Amino acid sequence: MVEPVYRIAPNCQGAKFIVSRGGRRDPILSCRIWLMGAVMEKFAVRGDYSEYPSEISQIMNGLEISPFITELPKVELHIHIEGTLTPALRWKLAHRNNIPLPYATYEELLDSYKVTYNHRREVNGDNGAPTFLEAYFAGCQVLCTEEDFYELAMDYFRKAREMNVRYVEPFFDTQAHTKRGIPASVVMNGFLRAKHDGAKFYNVRSNWIFCFLRDESLESGLEAYRTARPWAKTKDGKGKGLFHAVGLASNEYDRPPLLFEEGFRLAKEDGLHVTMHCDVDQKDAVDHVHEAIFQVCGGKGSERIDHGLNAVDREDLIVGLKERNIGLTLCPHAYHRRQATHILFPKIRKLWDEGVKICINSDDPTYMHNVWIDGNMMKVYEYCQFSKADMAQLVRNAVEVSWAEEEVKEEILEELEGFVGR
Repeated sequence: MVEPVYRIAPNCQGAKFIVSRGGRRDPILSCRIWLMGAVMEKFAVRGDYSEYPSEISQIMNGLEISPFITELPKVELHIHIEGTLTPALRWKLAHRNNIPLPYATYEELLDSYKVTYNHRREVNGDNGAPTFLEAYFAGCQVLCTEEDFYELAMDYFRKAREMNVRYVEPFFDTQAHTKRGIPASVVMNGFLRAKHDGAKFYNVRSNWIFCFLRDESLESGLEAYRTARPWAKTKDGKGKGLFHAVGLASNEYDRPPLLFEEGFRLAKEDGLHVTMHCDVDQKDAVDHVHEAIFQVCGGKGSERIDHGLNAVDREDLIVGLKERNIGLTLCPHAYHRRQATHILFPKIRKLWDEGVKICINSDDPTYMHNVWIDGNMMKVYEYCQFSKADMAQLVRNAVEVSWAEEEVKEEILEELEGFVGR
């Protein structure tokens, strides 16, 4: 691996950071960073790296993705397809569909993607997720036709191929579109076409995940699920095979997983898998992880948890994840926007060292500084001090906890072993 300009690691002897250049410790810069610790904490909770002092900015955003990370075969299990809408595609679709945008120029649209995660914490005392969600759902307004949804997904598959992603399980939100008057069939048929063409043209296979939106009512979610069910990969074999699982996403504030137990029950009856978001450092975050591990699905627990980083805060949660073989789909950059390096990455490393099956993903990359799965993997490679063998094991974890067909799993693992052994 090519050594970056700066390398950062927690200093177990008490200083905030150790920084190196070219593999050698730089004590002067380490001291300067230590003295700037209070300044860094101030900026870390704001989540806007462009405002960091220049040296902090280089450490946080200056990593170059190594050839090893680029070429590593990948599996992505936590990606919201609506969160891959690029400014360029949004601009194009807005004009094609005659959707007025509140931006006079393309440059103003670009600026709207610079989401400050914690703005609402400063104003209202919560964690700021609605600020991100407002930007996310505003982007959805330009998605109107089957071709729009097809093009959105194919745009992502094209990018995934460039990053050597072989298999993906994208989330999608029909409720975000039907509430705007878009028929569910328009959404589903566009994505179904893209599922087939993504595999055909880019060799990116996919099985999709229908999301219950937790800031909508349970009744709305159940109606959306029943409407979408003909496109599911149901055990009776009658579905069209777009999605094979249900998830739980959107604003988690006072919306714990158990509120949606009826939706999980219906999905299980249809033979679908279940996963759910447990967002990081939310109100009652630890309780939500506990519900996901031990209480939902009639006490059997969720098969996977999306994010779930707060499991590191309690030993019984770590034990539960291991005993029930529940994988965590982590998205490090999403947390790095609001947690300092020396705070965040030791948590990820602890989960790894404890034997929890974690894998690395990108979440909503276009709304998160355009950091995709390769950038997220590069961050843990550097800041968790992972080896190349560790990075390959992260991919194996993703394959294991995925719901890919067995032949797809075998094919990816065979390619991975060939890559590692070359």
